[in-house]
Order: sequence, then C-alpha cells, then structure tokens
Amino acid sequence: MAASKPFYKPEINRKSDPMSATPKFGATYAPMRAEVDVRDCSVEGKLPDTLSGGFYAVGPDPQYPLAPGNIAFDGEGHIRLFRIRNGRVDYRSRYVRTERYLAQDAARRNLMPMYRNPSLDDPGVKGLSRSTANTHVVHHKNLILALKEDSAPTALDLNTLETIAPVYTFDGQLPGDQPFTAHPKICSSSGNIVAFGYEAREFGSNIIAAFEIDRQGRKVWGTQIQTPFVSSVHDFAVTEKHIAFFLTPLAIDHEQMKRGGIHWSWDKDKKTYFGFMRRYGDGKDLNWIEGPARGGSHTLGAFEDNGKLYFDREVTAANPYPVIPNKDGTPYDPATGISYLHRLSVNLNGRNSGYDIEKLYPLIAPLPRQDDRYNTVPYRYGFMGCPDPADPVRWKAACYARVDHQTRSHTLWKAPDSVSLGEPVFAPKSANASEGEGYILGVAWHLDQNLRADLLILDAEHIEDGPIATVHLPTQASPQIHGWWVREDQYPA
Repeated sequence: MAASKPFYKPEINRKSDPMSATPKFGATYAPMRAEVDVRDCSVEGKLPDTLSGGFYAVGPDPQYPLAPGNIAFDGEGHIRLFRIRNGRVDYRSRYVRTERYLAQDAARRNLMPMYRNPSLDDPGVKGLSRSTANTHVVHHKNLILALKEDSAPTALDLNTLETIAPVYTFDGQLPGDQPFTAHPKICSSSGNIVAFGYEAREFGSNIIAAFEIDRQGRKVWGTQIQTPFVSSVHDFAVTEKHIAFFLTPLAIDHEQMKRGGIHWSWDKDKKTYFGFMRRYGDGKDLNWIEGPARGGSHTLGAFEDNGKLYFDREVTAANPYPVIPNKDGTPYDPATGISYLHRLSVNLNGRNSGYDIEKLYPLIAPLPRQDDRYNTVPYRYGFMGCPDPADPVRWKAACYARVDHQTRSHTLWKAPDSVSLGEPVFAPKSANASEGEGYILGVAWHLDQNLRADLLILDAEHIEDGPIATVHLPTQASPQIHGWWVREDQYPA
C-alpha cells in the first residue's frame, strides 16, 4: 500500500525531545535497527554493593522507515537491560517481537503506516495486534511485560529479553484485543497490578475498562465506565481505596484519520475532567468534575488523607506534544506545552463542585517517577529529569532532580551541556529500605560523541553529588520512554 500524502507537517521541538541533539554538537538521533550485546561493560567509579538486579527500559525504534506524516511514537519497541550483579554489568537489547513486528519482518516492509490509524493498514494484517510495545515495561511473574496503551501486553523472558507471548492475556483472562495501559500501578499493600484500558469495547468507544490482577496472574476485579469523550488517557492514579482519571482535550479525530493522519488532535474547545471512583466497585459512583482545558500525561503519585484524594501529576496549559496537531490548525506553542508538577485534590465525602490544583515546584517535569513501592500510599520523594530551572528556555543543562514533598524543596545534579538524559528510575537498596533510600539509574547520551551512551548511577539521597558510578557503553543505547527496576531477590532461583 502506498503511503498517503501527509496533510500536516509535524513540528520538531527539540527542548521536549530527549533524544534530539542540539545542532552545535552535530549529532542527530536516527533509529538503531540493531540488537546489541555487551558483556562486562567498563565501569568508572565503584558499583554499590547494595545494587543488584536489572534496569529495563523500552522506547520506539522504527523497524522500517516511518511513512511521511507519521510520528516517532509509532516506532517498534526496542527493549534493553543493564544486568547488574557480582560487581559486573552486562548489557543487552532486543526488539519486542509483537504480531506487528513479525508480520512486517516477514513482508520486509511497513504494513501499518500511520500512528493508531488502522484504516491505512495492509489488508494482510487484519486481525493482528497493532501493538508496538514501545512505551513502558513492568515485572510480573518472572516475565517482563512490554506495554503500549492501545493493546494487550507482550511478555518477554526476564533474562534473555526474547519474546514469549506477542499477545499476553494473563492466561485468557483478558480479551486479546483488550487495551492495557502503559502505566499500571503496583498496589503498595497487595502487590496487585491495577490497570485500565480506554476505547475498551471497540475502536473509538468512550469506554474505559478498569481491572486488577494479583501476583499469581488472576483477575480479581474489573468494571467498565463511560467517559465524557474519547480522550488519550495515558496515565491514571490509584490509592488503596480509589482510582482517578484526568481526561484532557487530546481527543480522537476521525476526520483527521480520514485525511490520512494520526489518531489524535488537540481540541481546545473541550474541557478537562477529573474523575474518581471506588476501587473494587462497579463504577456507578464515578464522579466527573469539569475543569478548564489542561494537558499533561504522567502521574507521580497518589494517596488519600483525611477524606481527600491527592493526585500528583505533570500538567500543561495546553497541548503537550509538538507532534500532535491542534485541531483548529494553529501551530504548536512550546510555551503552553511545558509541564510542571501539580497536585490535584478532591473531597471524597459529599457533593463535589470542583477540584483544587496547586503547582508544586519550579521544575519542568514531563516524566516524574517515584519509589514504586509507594504507588498507592502517602509518599515523600519524587525524581525527574528536567532542564536547569535557572535557564529552562535554552535548555542549557539537563538535570536530575529529587523533590521532597515534606519540605517542599528540591535538589539537583546538572549534567554537562553535551549530555542528554533519559528518564530516571529508582532502585531501593533492599526490599525493606526506607522510602528514597537507594539509587537513581538513568542513561546519558553524549551529543558530542554521536550519541554514545552511559548508564549513570546516583545516590538518591545525595543526588546533587552526581554519579557514584558510570557504566560505559561503546555504542548508542536503544531509545527509552519509560523503565523499570527488578531487584535481585525478584529473579527466579
């Protein structure tokens, strides 16, 4: 099938793209299209004795060149692993062998040419999963689940990264076409996976399926709810007793898809909705609270206290994605697409007429992360990659930051200006370590070395001191959107 002529030209905002190189360094990101193995990586500094396990991450790496007008979000998932144990680090990367990947590999060409627009697919892939499995990874039952929010997970071997099940349905407990969020939450008390999928009944439906899966892989609860409109619900919030959603004007655009474009556009005429409901309920108590149009995608943490639900997430004034068109045809505005960490709060008792929203820190924070042992309970610390707040406009330096909600303060480590940083992931010193007691793991791409990459290891309690160990790769690391840490005691014997 010939690629359709693009009806819009995606803009590039290098400030919001951690894989782009500033022109003065002369390096520009291009797909790797290569799987890499490096044994006994060179290590500068000393690996902590209390750091043992695996750092997994995944991102889009197009299997074949993207069609004109398509966006980088549509690249195939390329997963990587830094395996740390016995004072050594081995590196491995593999493509996720989804049904889409396998079909295109057999055909030697792109068969699904436009981001989440199945009307342009080659007839030969009808009925196959469209998942790219390129957004996030989590650990479950000695597997790594590679996630893309429009599809079921893909299951991979914990050690080899080889694909075990292109479509993983938890032993048939979920339909094979059930969308599964890229941001499930691990319950802090039970260890259950709490997840959801939007457009759950059929393509373009305004139905969200919410469900919960225990440590053994058994579905223990599920319900379906209706949304005010079909929004890109990328992330959500879970507490011990409630689930919350934040719908933004990033909405399905059928006319745009008919013109050969992507699934979404930013519709400034739509409102934002804060919705919450009881966990383990039937969804009939769901309460949608309307607010002004705001954007943003990612959750830092959520909890309940004294009859209120608190939902910490990054929020933008308008469209956060330079590659997503505005429905009214206006150009993307970088100033209104900047993400700051906010706290949303709502009363759980009585009639709700609105929700409160408070900006927490002067840090640009599109990818905030917490100690994942505290996903559903009160927490103190958060971690993020951000530009130097003293000069955010020019993105003069990339930083790693730790925020402290108790003192409402933050500390920073500034990387050299020739370095681009990936999302930080927290690794506790042990299963029983105190909150925030552990390490920050993040990849640095050297813009002046053709994107050669290092793994940086920082003490999470003294992040301002910079890396205590640096794991050198001889090559570029595969792309990353999100990552996950698996402790040594979580591996099979």
